Amino acid sequence: MDTDIQAPDQEQRKGLNIFEKYLTIWVLLCIAAGIALGMVAPGVAESLDRMAIYVNDAPVVSIPIAIALFFMMYPIMVKIDFAEVVRAGKSPRPVALTLIVNWAIKPFTMFAIATFFLGYVFRGMIPGTEVVKDGSEVELFRSYISGAILLGIAPCTAMVLMWGYLAKGNQGHTLIMVAINSLTMLVLYGLLGGWLLGINKMPVPWQALLLSIAIYVALPLAAGYFSRKWIIKTKGRQWFDARFLHVLTPVSIIALLGTLVLLFSFKGETIIRHPLTILWIAIPLAIQTVLIFGITYALARLLKFSYEDAAPSALIGASNHFEVAIATSAMLYGLSSGAALATVVGVLIEVPLMLMLVRICLRTRGWFGDGGRNNRGSGSVSRITP
Repeated sequence: MDTDIQAPDQEQRKGLNIFEKYLTIWVLLCIAAGIALGMVAPGVAESLDRMAIYVNDAPVVSIPIAIALFFMMYPIMVKIDFAEVVRAGKSPRPVALTLIVNWAIKPFTMFAIATFFLGYVFRGMIPGTEVVKDGSEVELFRSYISGAILLGIAPCTAMVLMWGYLAKGNQGHTLIMVAINSLTMLVLYGLLGGWLLGINKMPVPWQALLLSIAIYVALPLAAGYFSRKWIIKTKGRQWFDARFLHVLTPVSIIALLGTLVLLFSFKGETIIRHPLTILWIAIPLAIQTVLIFGITYALARLLKFSYEDAAPSALIGASNHFEVAIATSAMLYGLSSGAALATVVGVLIEVPLMLMLVRICLRTRGWFGDGGRNNRGSGSVSRITP
């Protein structure tokens, strides 16, 4: 696999593309489109959701969602050069801090914060129950907490590469953590998710949970790894960066937006009847994001990291892999579930919150000994991959 040092591609130099920069607006448009679709043609989404792979007469994998989620995940995975993971040993402290925050702190703070706000503070404003995919009837507030849990155990998206770049951080460290988190999710996502969902008194269909990891993480991971190797070998690295990735970049977000339209076609009635529902869900998610950023950033300063390693470490911890969370919630509890809605709220607040945190990083570079002066040269890896 190619290991030459590469400069940032043209798209990174420009910053966020139109889909990424205005993702919150796109999500709001999807909410409106989905609600309209649910009112005008309520059978469309239901028909698509019934197109599924059945096991023991129970729908386990929604075929339309599986296709959409593959196209959400593949563009992320194909950008990752897993050969860079071996270089992590050159600077183990930032990697260790990020892993500890992502897997030993973040899932539990998310569970605690979501339970406090949705299970106690706002519980009286979240009435009712719902029937989830396996036929179980659950309290709606528990379904929303479950969506928050699935977000909290899904660390780091491809967009974190952009957050690290905008914060003038070490892109090598960011790239390594995208790869490492993708690999650790294969094991820890199911174990932590099943355990915390069980504590939340939600049904945990282990077969569906493990299958969701295989379909939404392992499959695009393998496809991205092998297709990347083949394309670079046959077409060259320059063609891969300039042509292939240029065409592929918006695919992930387009697939995400299409999925959101379907989701909100189910949830439109709930939103119209309880318009503040999204706000109740957004508050604990926003608090969690800022808290994890603050914890990681403070620990990085305490451990005397350079700014270039501290900024991406904190941003990686704050960011969520909402694609996997949406896919898993839809598979476990159904596209119309409160859990799926909660994961979408994570998408809604991601971009404005992360841009705010990037600005905080840039304004606090002086907190670190290097003052953020050497913005590209002090990290564990100097290579920058799109």
